[in-house]
Amino acid sequence: ALNKLLGRDVYTSQDQLGGPQVMVPNGVTHEEVEDDQAGVLSVLKWLSFVPKKVGDSPAIRGISDPVERAVEWRPTPTPYDPRLMCSGTPDQLGFFDKGSYKEYLAGWGKSVVVGRARLGGIPMGVINVETRLVDKVVPADPADVNSREAILPQAGQVLFPDSSYKTAQAIRDFNKEGMPCMIFANWRGFSGGSRDMAGEILKFGAMIVDALREYENPVYIYLPPHGELRGGSWVVVDPTINEEKMSMFADPDSRGGILEPAGITEVKFRVPDQLKVMHRIDPQLQLLDAELEGSDMDPDGQSAIKEQIKAREDLLKPVYLQAATEFADLHDKTGRMKAKGVISAAVPWEQSREYFYNLAKRRISQDAYVSQLKAADSTLSTAAALDILKSMCSADWEDNTAISSFYTDSAAEIAAKIASVKKESIQSKIDALNAQLGEL
Repeated sequence: ALNKLLGRDVYTSQDQLGGPQVMVPNGVTHEEVEDDQAGVLSVLKWLSFVPKKVGDSPAIRGISDPVERAVEWRPTPTPYDPRLMCSGTPDQLGFFDKGSYKEYLAGWGKSVVVGRARLGGIPMGVINVETRLVDKVVPADPADVNSREAILPQAGQVLFPDSSYKTAQAIRDFNKEGMPCMIFANWRGFSGGSRDMAGEILKFGAMIVDALREYENPVYIYLPPHGELRGGSWVVVDPTINEEKMSMFADPDSRGGILEPAGITEVKFRVPDQLKVMHRIDPQLQLLDAELEGSDMDPDGQSAIKEQIKAREDLLKPVYLQAATEFADLHDKTGRMKAKGVISAAVPWEQSREYFYNLAKRRISQDAYVSQLKAADSTLSTAAALDILKSMCSADWEDNTAISSFYTDSAAEIAAKIASVKKESIQSKIDALNAQLGEL
């Protein structure tokens, strides 16, 4: 039909318009399978992550992979396959339960990797970052004799228009499926070239913010070892977007900040500033300055001293710049991020599996109780509902394991408290109506 419309034989197969080579790279197809049986198995695998009914708790399953074990596979400072963080290797286990990780949309927006997995049996949506260089292939259009296939390289740790859209779409999908979301944040920023700006990268980046703002389940942002979060990429995943649901954590070997240390020193410690510090600190420069100011030398003598000062400054510049860069890097470390309150805790990678399992288990129960309290009394805020739960708990509120045990062991007492809150809320409404009735 399209050939008739064009008036000539352009397309030789339906696959040129809707085959796997088109539908996989453009993100319409979530997964390519070999046959119908593999397709059914893939559908069942996906459904296993989804709760039975909308609004139900996540579909938690029993596991044989202990949550207390260490995460053996560790990211390296050099580019690596981010999928190994989740699944591990035959010799080194990864973050999620063995054999549970499943990637989707692998052919589209390759600079971001999305999938679903289980952590201690708890289903989770996963967003990871490709650290290696990938290629985006734009096929030639048979209808245009002048078009050519284009291969566009995409750097790792950078958000492009397609990967930004992929990230936002994945977050929305995870939210509709009622799953917690785990984001291994390792971005240096957005691609800001003219081509990407024309490709609507700002709009797709804003879609990430919108998706996170509307997220109704817990979102955990974790900076992995040797990972970094910079520039606009920090802005779109900052926990202040949705403070009730989002929290950020970091490995001690990660870094976070708007500018990288080299950029900070270039802006805040320019050459004139470096020279001032040198002349204030370096004894040899101080001596040369004193000789230049305190003696009545002829022009040739002054010129010789100035040359010595210039040589000394040139010798010290690399040292002072390196010290300044190291000082700026200290501000990006986990300890400083924790002190500034931009992360909730520093979590070592080896213990991250157990930590996030306990946190996820706690949040599932806690969010359910908060929702019940707010439904019982519509005037309650989330903070007020949490205060009610805190008042009933004698354990350390920062201890996820203890709080999870409290929610399990005290289910009857919490249910009674919710009933009491509902009764008080109804009574207050009745009293308010009686008061209005008396005024008539």
